[in-house]
Amino acid sequence: MRIVIHGFGRIGRVILRQILTDPAHADIEVVAVNDLAQPDTCAYLFKYDSVFGPLPGGVTYEDGRLHAGQRRIPLLTGVRMGDLPLNRIDLVLDCTGATKDRTTVEAALSAGAKSVLISGPSDIADITIVKGANEDRIGDAKVVSNASCTTNALAPLLRDLDARFGLIQGHMTTIHCYTGSQPMVDAPRGPDLARNRAGAVSMVPTTTSAAELIDHVLPDLAGRVTGAAVRVPAISVSAVDLVVRLARPPADAANALRDLADANPVIGRVEDPCVSVDMRARTESLVIAPNETLQTGDQLRIFGWYDNEWGFSARMLDVARMMHIRA
Repeated sequence: MRIVIHGFGRIGRVILRQILTDPAHADIEVVAVNDLAQPDTCAYLFKYDSVFGPLPGGVTYEDGRLHAGQRRIPLLTGVRMGDLPLNRIDLVLDCTGATKDRTTVEAALSAGAKSVLISGPSDIADITIVKGANEDRIGDAKVVSNASCTTNALAPLLRDLDARFGLIQGHMTTIHCYTGSQPMVDAPRGPDLARNRAGAVSMVPTTTSAAELIDHVLPDLAGRVTGAAVRVPAISVSAVDLVVRLARPPADAANALRDLADANPVIGRVEDPCVSVDMRARTESLVIAPNETLQTGDQLRIFGWYDNEWGFSARMLDVARMMHIRA
C-alpha cells in the first residue's frame, strides 16, 4: 500500500511511528510526508516525543528526506493536497485537521490518489467509519472520516452492549487529556469560555463530538446516548465513563464485560488497578476495566481507558487497509 501523510502533527507523527516500528506495517510505503512547519522542526519533533519518547533508531533530515532506519521519506513543506505527488498513490491520510472543503479532496483524487482518509470528524466525507462499529458500511467510499478518538472508544462498546443486552439509553463522560486546541496559559481561543483557560492546570468541563457522531455511526441508537467531556491536566490517555440502562441486564456485569471485550478485537481489558499512564501506547480503541463496573438494577456503569493518540492512529491504519482492499 502506497500512502502520503498530509499533516505531520500529533496523529501524523504517531501513524508514521507505528509504520516504522511495527513489522506488521512493513508493506506500507510512505511516498511522502507534508506539513506546514519547517522540515528540520518536523524531523526534530518526530525524533523526540514528549509522550512516547525518542524514536527507536533515531531519525535525521538530509537532502529533503527523513532518514529513519532503512526508510528514506521525502518531507515536503506547505504543499496543497492536490499538488502532492499522488501518481499511483493508494491513499492520502489527511491528518491536518483543517480540510473543510470538498474541492480540496477532489483535487487529490483527480491528481491520482485512489482515496482519502480524514483523521477526525468531517462533513465533507462520504461516510464516517469506526472499526468495530460500522465498517461493514464502508463500501467503495473514496473519502472517509475516521471519526474522533472518543467515538472510536465508545461506538464499538455501544454496538456490542445493544446487541447483547438491548440499550435503552446512556450517558457518557469522557475524561480527556488536554490537547493542542487548548491554551497553555489563559488566552482567548473561542466561544467555549472554559476552553480559554490554561489546559495543564485545571479540569475543564466542555463538550464532545462523540455523542453526535454516534448518531451517524450507529443510526439505530440515534437519540439514545448523550455525552459530555472534562479535559484534565494529563498529556496522554483518556477515559470513558459510561452509564447505561439495559433491557436485559446481565446477572454478572463484570464477567459479561470480560466476555464482550474478549470477543471484540478493538476492545481490550485490564484487571489490575491501573492509572492512565499504564495505558500509554495501547493499540485498542478502548480498554475496559471490569473491576470498576457498578450495577444497580437495569443501570450499569462501565469504565474504560483509551490512548487517544496511539489507539486512534492504529484505527487509522486499520481503516486505511480496508479502503485499500476495496479500492
